[in-house]
Amino acid sequence: MTYVWALICVLGLSGAQILFKLAANALNDTGSWFAPRTAGLMAAALSLMGVMTIFWIWVLQTAELGRVYPIMALAFVIVPAATHVLLGECFTPRYFTGVVLIMVGIVVTVGA
Repeated sequence: MTYVWALICVLGLSGAQILFKLAANALNDTGSWFAPRTAGLMAAALSLMGVMTIFWIWVLQTAELGRVYPIMALAFVIVPAATHVLLGECFTPRYFTGVVLIMVGIVVTVGA
């Protein structure tokens, strides 16, 4: 169950990164940190990051850091995939080769 909570943390932290990108886009559009859209997205990103950090500390109470930390590398897969789908960002085939290698590394590391 610890690994499930660790995965939830990765998903939440990845979501926060997407929100940070949306906040950055809003800042470009509005030119102000205090514009409602920019401030709202920043608040959402920081809140999600804070909640996930609390969950992560809870995970670390029951697991060895060296065992669960490799799961954090999934963020290197989740965030780009989400930005491709949600924001239309493009990546090269070589990039996806790297993503596959990261996933293989996670499987090998967590299974060790």
